[in-house]
Amino acid sequence: MPALQNDRLLRALLREPVDATPVWMMRQAGRYLPEYRATRARAGSFMDLCKSPELACEVTLQPLERYPLDAAILFSDILTVPDAMGLGLYFTEGEGPRFERTVRSAADVRALRLPDPEEELRYVMDAVRTIRRALAGRVPLIGFSGSPWTLATYMVEGGSAKNFARCKRMMFDSPALMHDLLGRLAQAVTAYLNAQVAAGAQALMIFDTWGGVLTPRDYREFSLDYMRRIVGGLTREADGRRVPVILFTKGGGQWLADMADTGADALGVDWTTDIGDARARTGDRVALQGNLDPCMLYASPERIRSEVGRILDSYGRGHGHVFNLGHGIHPDVDPDRPAALVAAVHELSRPYHA
Repeated sequence: MPALQNDRLLRALLREPVDATPVWMMRQAGRYLPEYRATRARAGSFMDLCKSPELACEVTLQPLERYPLDAAILFSDILTVPDAMGLGLYFTEGEGPRFERTVRSAADVRALRLPDPEEELRYVMDAVRTIRRALAGRVPLIGFSGSPWTLATYMVEGGSAKNFARCKRMMFDSPALMHDLLGRLAQAVTAYLNAQVAAGAQALMIFDTWGGVLTPRDYREFSLDYMRRIVGGLTREADGRRVPVILFTKGGGQWLADMADTGADALGVDWTTDIGDARARTGDRVALQGNLDPCMLYASPERIRSEVGRILDSYGRGHGHVFNLGHGIHPDVDPDRPAALVAAVHELSRPYHA
């Protein structure tokens, strides 16, 4: 593989010196880009897009053609793992992801197969390999997965949910069954992420989208503990350098100190927590990623620049900050707005690293 030309992201995730704060955006390849919508139309469906390594590569690279981002992130979906476990993932217009089969009994959990990443999920691994070749060392490639708890919510509910009634009922009434499900998912996710590293991913991110709906006690038992298991089982070196791991719990600002104890290299922070407070509470033990409110990208370029400056100032001098949104970019954002964000981060952050 060609040498990495821009390693700001990897260095920042390991709290090593950088010349400027690196920046990328969650969901940076997505519906806000007209070129993405064109590729999605050619693919025929979202799943067909995910399952074509060439098209997944195409949309992964599209934001890098527009903006001088410091990372690419694999284009895929967190629900590929439950799909490969036999649940039959499909998408409906206006309703989001759905599963043909749900997991609500001990028999359902026993029926789940542990997928071989190079068999049932070969299309993801082929996408990683294709993207890595196409990047040719331009920027690092981030691989990812959903957390066991987040995946379990979709598997038990059958899709998206508002109050997670079925999933929480299982957790409260049948905790042993929920732990069985989460344990199987932790195994599957560990194997899936390690296969992504073997295929060429240079950093990893675990998305715990729904950990924030839990009480502190339940978060530690049913979400954080399983992410800790995964981190402990991951391949942490490839191509002669460390493979950093980022944990992100949306709505999890109150647990950042606990998250820092998992062995992860970096933590994602959403916009409901001040990045300076997050740094103080984690004691520079981990890098921090975040945390512009995604709705700020509806504002003027001048307002975006001002907010970028505020976040950089809140984090303060020194290394270990990766600039990102506090969650994914919204699909109706003007594509010109991220350009203002990226330019502001690269320009305004340099004095903090001098």
